[in-house]
Amino acid sequence: MGQRMKVARLALALAFLLTACSRPEAPVEAARPVLVVHPSGGAQQAFTAYAGEIRAREESALSFRIGGSLVRRLVDAGDRVRRGQLLAELDAGDAAAQARAAQAQLAAAEAELARASADRARYAALEKQELVSRSVLDAQTTAQAAAAGQVRAARAQRDVARNQAAYTRLLAPRDGVIANRLAEAGQTVAGGQTVYTLAGDAGREVAIALPESRMREVRVGQPVLVELWSAPGQRLPGRVREISPAADPQARTYAARIALEGEAVAAVELGQSARVYMQQSGERAALGVPLSAVQRGADGKASALWVVDPATRRVRLVPVRLGTYAEDTVPVMGGVAADAWVVAAGGHLLRDGQLVAPVDRDNRPVAGTAAPAAAAK
Repeated sequence: MGQRMKVARLALALAFLLTACSRPEAPVEAARPVLVVHPSGGAQQAFTAYAGEIRAREESALSFRIGGSLVRRLVDAGDRVRRGQLLAELDAGDAAAQARAAQAQLAAAEAELARASADRARYAALEKQELVSRSVLDAQTTAQAAAAGQVRAARAQRDVARNQAAYTRLLAPRDGVIANRLAEAGQTVAGGQTVYTLAGDAGREVAIALPESRMREVRVGQPVLVELWSAPGQRLPGRVREISPAADPQARTYAARIALEGEAVAAVELGQSARVYMQQSGERAALGVPLSAVQRGADGKASALWVVDPATRRVRLVPVRLGTYAEDTVPVMGGVAADAWVVAAGGHLLRDGQLVAPVDRDNRPVAGTAAPAAAAK
């Protein structure tokens, strides 16, 4: 009897073990592939860059007031000049001849005035002796006044002729550097035709063009940063000095000047290329996500984003506050960090806590997302 009980118990235990060994294992949860991205922008990228060129604050187009043949050019592009320095000369032959002719006309007019004055003096004496009538004396007085007027006109003509002769010499109006040369000796130039461009020493600026869409974001006096193409990473301080009130008719952009400050003026050279960085504000400085990433919140009303936990590769629905929708992105005013992995595609098929296989836009597994222990079995 005892032996039978032992056999029965042994058979029962064996059956239990066989049943336990044949029980099916729980299925491993399959990870759903999702496309993930980092929110773009943020404080570290909240700058707008504009291409520009280093220019002088005072740029003068130098030209002769009269036309003529350019006989001497005394400076070239890149030369430093001082105020009053002679830069170029025209052939002064014709102007000098006109000045001499004007001087001769003045001498003739003065001689005529002297004769008319002497005649009036004689007629005045005769009129006192009642040898001539009063009307005759008045006629001599009128002739004297006319001669005096001719002298004044001739003197003015002489002064104009002298000025014209002086205009054959082109002088520097201020200290600076010759930025450009546009005429050569032997060339015939017209009055007002630019011969040199003078960059004054008053300061250095960056000339940029602002698009219409950014005009309301930029103001005079706004601080900016300037980075030279030849010195990447080194940013110089500057401020917006002026903004053109009218757009360029062809480019439809607004010219603006950025004044460099302090030691930055000595760190640049004319003609260098530069980038001007302006701090964005408001929604433009916020993080941005693709429109496809936006989901309904748990309450069905608020907006939310699926965020992947890199350690567990599971998603959670995070409520966020959004800004004004753009064509393909929307600014996130709060709720997620810049380093968060946000599901950009496939979010409508997810549930809270679901296991996912995050990949980037090149279909590569996202670095830093380790496979959980359950999936590794």
